[in-house]
Amino acid sequence: MANLSAKELSALSDQLNFEKVLCCKYQAAVQEAEDAQLKTSFQQYADQHRQNFNCLLNYLQ
Repeated sequence: MANLSAKELSALSDQLNFEKVLCCKYQAAVQEAEDAQLKTSFQQYADQHRQNFNCLLNYLQ
């Protein structure tokens, strides 16, 4: 992997935090929702943001 600048690392850190927050918010929405279709949609969104987080994290390793 090429060396990343401080600005690039900061941007990746910000994106990791963003993905983590969205995953947590959608997981909370799954717990709060009563409609089955909403629960399914929220879970899919949470899973996608978890996948995005893991992908970014793996890029940094």
